[in-house]
Amino acid sequence: MSEATIPLADSGSLLTLFGTRDQHLRKIRDSLGVAVSSRDDRIHIEGQDEAVAHATEVFEQLKTIADRYGVVSPDEVNRVLAHVTGQALAAGEHQPIEMQHAGRAIRPRTPGQVRYVDAMRNHDLVFCIGPAGTGKTYLAVAMAVQALKQEVIRKIVLVRPAVEAGESLGYLPGDLQAKINPYLRPLLDALREMMDYDQIRLYTEQDLIEMIPLAYMRGRTLNDAFVILDEAQNTTVAQMKMFLTRMGLGTKMVVSGDTTQVDLPNHTRSGLIDALHRLQGIEGFKHTTLQNEDIVRHRLVQDIVRAYEEEEPRRRR
Repeated sequence: MSEATIPLADSGSLLTLFGTRDQHLRKIRDSLGVAVSSRDDRIHIEGQDEAVAHATEVFEQLKTIADRYGVVSPDEVNRVLAHVTGQALAAGEHQPIEMQHAGRAIRPRTPGQVRYVDAMRNHDLVFCIGPAGTGKTYLAVAMAVQALKQEVIRKIVLVRPAVEAGESLGYLPGDLQAKINPYLRPLLDALREMMDYDQIRLYTEQDLIEMIPLAYMRGRTLNDAFVILDEAQNTTVAQMKMFLTRMGLGTKMVVSGDTTQVDLPNHTRSGLIDALHRLQGIEGFKHTTLQNEDIVRHRLVQDIVRAYEEEEPRRRR
């Protein structure tokens, strides 16, 4: 028999690791046959030597996930348990995107994200709608980087409409690159989660990765590319039509947005909402919707989104 102790930052970390109603704790305890208790922001583990070693490794890996994302899903617990114990995942477990970042496989973490990744694997035109923090951009960029590294495509094109809360590009200081950088920053942030800075710079110089505002897509034809349009709720109907018709041979397009955060002028119809109605039934098109349950940022983000959703009907009344 042996025992081990794992220190935690605070009681909130304990709640995240143990899960709602201790569901993660019960899974780990039952799977490994260990006794687990907590006191003074510490996890105490007792059991057979190998079981304690496995449980310690499981909690350490889950701590890393919790520190990074603020939440631990049941699927993450299953995957970590399978990895540590050397057991195969059960049928139906979420498959990773074939890419490693910092030694960790990037994979969908919720059922909604699984549907989204499957849609990108099996369709050339995918629309994804969902609130902030559901991984719309992150997973699309991960799929694009995987396709580029596997030489399925020749380049990645990351696109965003330059529409934000009332300020136009012309009023921003600096040259064109300085003007568009703030709009493209979220895409660059996602890209830096997959690749180091020098590699991004090299690929950008070689035109293997291109980040441009939507307005600069006009007149182009993109072949053998993975094209991502982010914040698509801020496109007009004409802009969306222009973007979609850039699609060339061997190209995959992913369009993502949050229809609750439209920054277009009043009485201007969102191209994203319009396209969702127009494209239904077209072969090769797939629409997926992510919900609050798919949010994988800090654990508070789900509550924040829910609070705003509950306030909106009261405000209208």
